[in-house]
Amino acid sequence: MADQGEMKCQEEEDLSPDLQDWSKHQVRHWALQLDGVDDKVAEILFKEDISGPSLLLLTTADLTAIGVTFGPAKLLIHARDEVVKFKKEEPVNSGNQPGKPCKPYPFCRYHDTFRYMESSILDVTESGASDLIEPCHEYKAFINTTDENKMNKFTAEVIRFAAACMNSHTNGTIHFGIGDKPDFTHGQVLGVVVGDREAFAKELKSAIIGHFEHKHKQAAQTCIKPPRFVGVLNKNMTSSDKCVIEVDVVPESTICEENNYHINPVKKGKKKGKGKESESEPSKCFFIRDGGSSTDLLAQPHKREYEQFLESAAQRSERRKKAEEKHLSVIKSSTQGAMLSRMITGDSLTLDKSNVEQYVIVTNKSHPSQLDFLKFLVDLNPTCVLDFDPESAKQGLQQYFDQESTVNAHLPARYKITEGVEDIANKLKLTQNTSWVFCNGGIEHESPSDIDQWLKDKGASVRDVISFLCRKDVLPNKRFLVIFLILSRVSEKMDPLVETFSTFWQELRGIDQILCICDNEKAFTSWKDLIEARCGIDISGRCIYELSFAEVNGTILSLWSENRRSSRFLPCGGGSKVLFEKKVERSLNTLDVLCVNQCEGGNEDKIIIEENFYKGGKVTWWNFYFSEQPGSTPFIKRDFFDLIKDTIIPDLCSQRKACVLFNLMHVPGCGGTTLAMHVLWSLRDRFRCAVLRSSNADFAEIANQVIKLLTYDHQEQLPGVPVLLMIDDFDDKEKVYDLQQLIENECEEKNIQSKSARVVLLNCMRSESSEPTEQTADTVFIGNNLSEKEQKLFEEKLVEIEKTYKNTETFYGFMIMKKNFKSEYIESVVHNTLKSFSMNQKHAQLLAVLVLLDVYCRGASLSVSLCEEFLDLQPKPFCGSVKVECGFGKFSTFIASCSVQGKVEFKAVKMIHSSIAKQCLVELKATHNVKKADLADLLLTTDKFYESTQGKSKFLQDVHHILVKRYYELEESQFSPLIQDIASETPGLEEMVLKNASKTFEKDPIVSQLMARYYYLRKKDFSVAKFWAEKAKDLYKDNSYIADTSAQVIKHELKNAIAEGKEEPINPGKLRALLKLAQSAMEAFRETQNLAKKESFQRLKNNTDNCTFNTSGCLGEIQVGVLITDVLAKTPVFSSDGVRHDIMSQVLSGDLKLSKLERDDPQLSKNRPYYIILKEFEDVLHNLKYRMKVNFDFLDNFYVNLGSRFGMKDSREQMSQNELFRCFKQYAKIFCQTDSASLLKNKHLNTMFKLHQTRQFLEKEKVDTYSGILNCLSNDIPTETMEKIARQYLFVCERQPTTKEKVNFIYVNVVLSRLKLYSQQLQRYPDMIKLLYQILHEQIPLSERLPLYFIAVLLLWPEPYSPCRDLGRYISQMETLYRETMKEVYNGKCPVVHFLLGKKRGYERLVHIGEIKRCIAAGQEQFASMWGSGKIWKEKKVEELLYRVTGEVKSNSILADTGFLVTPMYRWQISGYAAGSKVSFYIGFSMRGPLALDIGQRLKGPPTTLK
Repeated sequence: MADQGEMKCQEEEDLSPDLQDWSKHQVRHWALQLDGVDDKVAEILFKEDISGPSLLLLTTADLTAIGVTFGPAKLLIHARDEVVKFKKEEPVNSGNQPGKPCKPYPFCRYHDTFRYMESSILDVTESGASDLIEPCHEYKAFINTTDENKMNKFTAEVIRFAAACMNSHTNGTIHFGIGDKPDFTHGQVLGVVVGDREAFAKELKSAIIGHFEHKHKQAAQTCIKPPRFVGVLNKNMTSSDKCVIEVDVVPESTICEENNYHINPVKKGKKKGKGKESESEPSKCFFIRDGGSSTDLLAQPHKREYEQFLESAAQRSERRKKAEEKHLSVIKSSTQGAMLSRMITGDSLTLDKSNVEQYVIVTNKSHPSQLDFLKFLVDLNPTCVLDFDPESAKQGLQQYFDQESTVNAHLPARYKITEGVEDIANKLKLTQNTSWVFCNGGIEHESPSDIDQWLKDKGASVRDVISFLCRKDVLPNKRFLVIFLILSRVSEKMDPLVETFSTFWQELRGIDQILCICDNEKAFTSWKDLIEARCGIDISGRCIYELSFAEVNGTILSLWSENRRSSRFLPCGGGSKVLFEKKVERSLNTLDVLCVNQCEGGNEDKIIIEENFYKGGKVTWWNFYFSEQPGSTPFIKRDFFDLIKDTIIPDLCSQRKACVLFNLMHVPGCGGTTLAMHVLWSLRDRFRCAVLRSSNADFAEIANQVIKLLTYDHQEQLPGVPVLLMIDDFDDKEKVYDLQQLIENECEEKNIQSKSARVVLLNCMRSESSEPTEQTADTVFIGNNLSEKEQKLFEEKLVEIEKTYKNTETFYGFMIMKKNFKSEYIESVVHNTLKSFSMNQKHAQLLAVLVLLDVYCRGASLSVSLCEEFLDLQPKPFCGSVKVECGFGKFSTFIASCSVQGKVEFKAVKMIHSSIAKQCLVELKATHNVKKADLADLLLTTDKFYESTQGKSKFLQDVHHILVKRYYELEESQFSPLIQDIASETPGLEEMVLKNASKTFEKDPIVSQLMARYYYLRKKDFSVAKFWAEKAKDLYKDNSYIADTSAQVIKHELKNAIAEGKEEPINPGKLRALLKLAQSAMEAFRETQNLAKKESFQRLKNNTDNCTFNTSGCLGEIQVGVLITDVLAKTPVFSSDGVRHDIMSQVLSGDLKLSKLERDDPQLSKNRPYYIILKEFEDVLHNLKYRMKVNFDFLDNFYVNLGSRFGMKDSREQMSQNELFRCFKQYAKIFCQTDSASLLKNKHLNTMFKLHQTRQFLEKEKVDTYSGILNCLSNDIPTETMEKIARQYLFVCERQPTTKEKVNFIYVNVVLSRLKLYSQQLQRYPDMIKLLYQILHEQIPLSERLPLYFIAVLLLWPEPYSPCRDLGRYISQMETLYRETMKEVYNGKCPVVHFLLGKKRGYERLVHIGEIKRCIAAGQEQFASMWGSGKIWKEKKVEELLYRVTGEVKSNSILADTGFLVTPMYRWQISGYAAGSKVSFYIGFSMRGPLALDIGQRLKGPPTTLK
């Protein structure tokens, strides 16, 4: 298909006027255009392979012979003849229309990158001697010469021209492939195709020997330079196979002196009609330059001119000598190296500390000889390259750059602003990898344009690129440099580079941020003149042109320190190292990789770096490096340093798990991040260490890059050293677990087999509480309280600091810790610094805003760009600025600089310490009466903050965070801490703040949702709340959480209306209004449920989305059901003599129709209005119990069978479960009224009624479902209650039990056995097995199969070598049913392991998870930690309880020796084993099937025996 497409394009091109050039495709295309010639005639020509040359030979007879009828044949011949005639009459064909003027190739140079463009016109004429140094020129078309005569013609013309130049003592160039009149425009570039270039050089050398006199042969060899082959580009800047052959002649005075050069006759080829030509041929020739041609003076009829010429040889030689001396005196010394150094660094003269933050390169077509001298581009790591060479990716600069660094290739259209600017920059990875913009096609099938067409075809899209790059919210204002790298001479005013320069000049409002680099003066002069003509400015002061590219390259590379120039190394284990290639390092753009030789050879300013750190700035690798240098005291070791480095991390590495996790919890500002980085620094030679640049990066990309770092330069070997990855400032542990899981998946996909951890995640996470969390094997807590040892180390460090620095009193970050976080010190510092605070001053306002953001948003900052705009600090042109911290005046000691990796990377400022920020808020209110509401108002209503500046997206994200982010601890907070604090400090003003927020975030659905929540929770203004809820839904359609807010508004309106209605009984009008609200709420909650299911199915398609199922719709519908019972309890229909629960229960269960109740009501006349209203909502009422029960069972199933990804229950869902429990008590009160004590004693009760009462009792105790029964073990149900339940189930099963009840009876006995093994109510184990087999042979409803197969697999799991025949089928069906029935809800969850296989027999072989917990007597956090790490299986008591099964690894599962497949709990557990490996493991039973836990190598010796 591609070939056909190419042919089609070829056919549709303009046909060459010369038939000789036509292909058979073009002949067909031509024939198809002829009137009177049928399409099938064109196809005949094509099938007969008729091309241009054969078409010229055809006759009418030939055509009729191949099947063309006579009429069309005559038309074809006539049309062909017309083309031939046109060719003769129009020698200057359309393809050779003359182009723009151009300069000839630089004289006497061979490595210049200059190339001609097809049809352009050399702007010098054929000429004779002028000043003897400026070369004369002679043009030869060289296109009508036959191949046999081509070499003869070449050598003949060169010898004639060279002899003429040498005799005239003038430099000269003869050009082959340049047209002349009459066939072409004088000087028109045609180009010729050359096969063997070396042959031309050889033939020319032979010709010199053959034609020059012996005594002059050496001089001729020296003066006549070897042929030069100058490439010819097509008009669209692509390469062609043509070239112009040029020979330079340089008759230097020291060589030619006063000599005269006679040559043997030059034969120009045979001509017809002339015989005996040798007889008339002269014996010698003497050529001179005569105007535009070479004249043989010996061929003149009179010899006087010849003799006079010989007599003046001495004068010509002297003129030549003087001309050479004059030319040499023009050469002057250059100072452009120093000029380049200043401009490229923004006057810092070092690239390590350059005032230029980012570089943009604009370049045109490169030449292969230039690429070796462009390494400086790779080291500059430009943000963006605008490349006008369409062949750059195939054989140009981009191809070279891509071999050395990472590149993202784009077309200009990608830069058109169609969405958020920073979103576009993020998709382009603009500040992560070099963005390479192909400005004249060359990728993605975009064709290049001719120079004349470029502006029309592509000019607008390239202007979009430039406008995008020059925005203040993309690249740092006045801190980036645009470098025009002129690799090919620009000679036309329509050249795209001229237009591009003009656009940058306009966008940047001047040339202070532009630097132009050419490698010769001619290229510079041409470029300068074109820019002056286009823009009216002189750019000489911003151009480098006296240095070659080799010198430019060396100059720029020398501006880096030794550290930046030197190679970097990674550890490989055993003390070996591997070179860390720059391209690989840059490709790992989400990671800051710490190398073994980090910082060595650097010249960073120690004073500045140390000061920034001690003041409160983030620690850098340089701080650790400086502390290891002679004369420095060691970096302070925190108490936990050795424990983490020498104990915890080695223990983690011993785990059989691909990716292990260690949590370093810390109070903000207590040195947690510093400690984590210190650990990395100390382990950099034993681990491949890295820090995650941004917690907002794509997790799948992070996982991929972590494994790249792990496996780098290991080829097919197993990685030698693990990766130690520090992750900082995650606000949710679930995200950490998501990342951990993706890394494990990546290890599995890459088949990285190992018996120890390959990746260690050091999760450095802030704790909101200063109280220590529960200490576990994988968690350490760093609080704001130093030990005595640590205090002593800080005292010693202070002594060293005071010797070096004068301003230690402002080293607040250090001093706060040295003072052991004493509040008195912090209060004093803040009070003294803020004495002069005034909200009328801009710098005070900016500090206050930064304080507010820092207190309520972790890691908040303000971009330098925003600060400069707000404080009117204008950056100096060009590059560099007033230091932004100074703009804060006296408050600058509270500010530290930092770099932020948002959607784009940018420089920013932040508060030096969280304690300082918190105290500032207190001080502002206490001393200056500036309240949080005032600050929030300033933040939300100041337009300057929301203008286009760098970091705008991150700023908006931080502001959004402090408004909407709620925290869940013991109970759910209704609003963010900021809103709650404002409501507490200045009640009522929070509404003003929220209204301003809604204006700032007008199109943000979450803020609209927040407004709705505020109005229904605080203001009880439900109409306004509905408005905001609907607006949120319009902005974010089909989102279950937004839909839930709409439902919550209605629910709360119902709840409020019930609470306000004091009168009882309730009046009919009120009843209708309340039931209508309830109906609307239930419908809204069902919509939420449906959307939650859709979202869940969508997440299953996306492996990286671990969000869990939104249960709020189910719980909300239950809550509304409870409210309906409250409403009905206030109506006389259901409360004539107290609340009639029995009647209400029957109606709401659908067992009693309202019409029957109405007929039998003795108070009918009084209650008739109520019945009319109740019938309007009959469907809702009759289905109420069913809907509530469905939701209760659904949520029970969800909470009981699915837990966190470590297989444990999720404690964070406890709040929802507490509310569920409250609602169930209300439900049970209505629908499960029974006297359990007398139930079994009263023998006179009707059996059916007794069965009904028994079932109500079981429902009341939440044991009418298998999940409810299993939950009894986790809820610590009293043994007596469980025994009662067992008795009730026995009663039911002795009558007419359903399949579900029989299965539940087995569950009840299993649970009871785990509570009281010798209970009188416990049925014999064999009896339960017998009942189980009986059920398995019955017709089983689909809904009951999963619980049945679970209990079957649990109880029938065989002892060694005694398999149950059908168990494999049950396991398979169970796994299928789990996926089918739980697929709505299991995303982001793991199946809970309810039981493990124990060593004993009967019931005792079932070990509940609670028994494992009791073995180690640990809290929930520690138990979850030990479970996740696998340490729990090493506990002796646990080993004594559990039975270890053996088996064989089979791809993704294990075949147990009992003959059944078992799935590993985590797939990475078997990644270290080849198929067929013998392993041992424990078995856990979950609803997904039997799971293998603690998989290890099978130990030799007797197998574990059952007791």
